Amino acid sequence: MKKLASILVFVLVFTLSTEAQKKRDPKRPQLTVAQYTDLTVKKMTLALDLSERQQNQVKPLIALKMTERKEFMEKRKEARKENKKPTSDAVFAMKNKMLDNRIAMKKNMKEILNKEQFEKFEKMNKNRKMKGKMMMKKKERKNSEERKKREDK
Repeated sequence: MKKLASILVFVLVFTLSTEAQKKRDPKRPQLTVAQYTDLTVKKMTLALDLSERQQNQVKPLIALKMTERKEFMEKRKEARKENKKPTSDAVFAMKNKMLDNRIAMKKNMKEILNKEQFEKFEKMNKNRKMKGKMMMKKKERKNSEERKKREDK
């Protein structure tokens, strides 16, 4: 009888813990463009030791970047809801625009920052890209493992 009761308790606890994990909302709170801009400028100030003048010059660039990113994400969400895939020309145009924006941002940052700050800024961007690539590999690995589990069932 004790064994049966302990097994039932174990099953109950296991079920409740899995249900609790399912109910967790993975979405983070959405920040406004102004909030995100302020946080980004403050992080850059700490990392690059920006002066007040440099902060004022960087802020509109970051705000513009965040506005464009938010618009792009909303368009992607709508397209995903409608199951629309972009054409090859649309993908080319998006990537071309993204690279143009990145070139313009780099040029503007080079004008605002001094040589040491710009080198550190470039290093930060490189590290962020590497971190993003590592996260994507991790996500791909996880997705492939999940696919294998589904195929086995």
